Amino acid sequence: MRGAFSYPTRWVQCSALPHAIMVSTIVGKARIPVSKWSYTKGLHDLGNTLYAYLQPDGSWGWSNAGIITDGGASLLIDTLYDLKLTREMLDTMRRSIPAAQHIDTVVNTHANGDHCYGNQLVADAQIIASKNTAEEMAEVSPQQMAMLLKNAPQLGMIGAFVTHAFGAFDFEGITVTLPTTTFEGSLTLQVGNKTVNLYEVGPAHTRGDTLVHVPGDKTIFTGDILFIGGHPIMWAGPTRNWLNALDLILSLDVETIVPGHGPITDKQGVTELKGYFEYVYDETRKRYEAGMSAHDAARDIPLDKYASWSDGERIVVNVLSIYRELSGDTERPPAPALFAQMAPFAMEAR
Repeated sequence: MRGAFSYPTRWVQCSALPHAIMVSTIVGKARIPVSKWSYTKGLHDLGNTLYAYLQPDGSWGWSNAGIITDGGASLLIDTLYDLKLTREMLDTMRRSIPAAQHIDTVVNTHANGDHCYGNQLVADAQIIASKNTAEEMAEVSPQQMAMLLKNAPQLGMIGAFVTHAFGAFDFEGITVTLPTTTFEGSLTLQVGNKTVNLYEVGPAHTRGDTLVHVPGDKTIFTGDILFIGGHPIMWAGPTRNWLNALDLILSLDVETIVPGHGPITDKQGVTELKGYFEYVYDETRKRYEAGMSAHDAARDIPLDKYASWSDGERIVVNVLSIYRELSGDTERPPAPALFAQMAPFAMEAR
């Protein structure tokens, strides 16, 4: 059933995906404890030819990516928000990773531009995403983002917030490059001799979120199902799907977890985000049942426990999403309306 995630029972094989003969293997390479990871910009070796590419501080648009390699085969997990950042990431990977000279496969974990706007730089690769992600990708174009930033000085508080969130990015010259292969439910891939499992867990953050699991290396790349050190944002929901996705991660034999935003973590980071959603859902429901407006509820919910997390204005969208769940409203407000409601919260916090 769409809208509810259960553990994968149906696997889809795509014979068109590129495969490579494994030339060499690193055996017995020690895994690095998560506590030793530094949160610095650039490439981080996870061991066993897996890598994360991190972009502090993890706030609006500053997303993470990753690459899985084996022998001459490569799978890139997400591109970045603009061409300059994506080109810098690819150049960094190619200087350090022989298999990154040519990217065979790309997986876009979801449709937000900070995870797919750089696709045109790897357009000769097989680009894979869930069907729902592919459908959602064209809804907010880079041209719209460029126009929004151009007009921001005339938009008052909303313009100031948009510039604060997105002014560092260059949306000019981007051609939306859509997936060439889509799947529903789950998909298993081979990168050389490494098995990679894709689990579609949306709608949650967006309509088609995907987890990328490398079971042999006890590693998972979560896309924006996981934010570390910052408030998540539930564009789609429902909350139960997001909680189910977090439960799935907790059920897997994983030690290294690369979030969509923020530092590399372990299962403690997953547990903390699960606690956040449980708390926000329960507090929102109380206020919904008391007849409070969503706007007032967002202001009324105490967030002292999460005071150190960035982007607290996202509570507005999370509360609105939960109100829609509770009322049975399936109509999602347009993104500009949501940014207009977040802007006062964000500006007050600065």
